[in-house]
Amino acid sequence: MNRTKLNYWIDIGLAISFFTCFITGLVKWPGLVKVIGVPAYKTLYVNGISLVHDWSGIIMGALILVHLVLHWRWIVAVTKKMFK
Repeated sequence: MNRTKLNYWIDIGLAISFFTCFITGLVKWPGLVKVIGVPAYKTLYVNGISLVHDWSGIIMGALILVHLVLHWRWIVAVTKKMFK
């Protein structure tokens, strides 16, 4: 797999894990759910939602590390140029 395709799939994985983590985080947040008037909060399967939230966060963190490793030379070059 060439580098462009690898970056593409890592970015797709990051987007999916981000939106999954974000949406499940909103669902888990009781204050927000009560404010928008969702009375079914107590009937939601919060343990399952928490598990999905936690794993999507772990996957997102791992993909961010891979993303940083793949772009490390670019990060160093731009940092050197900015602080020259």
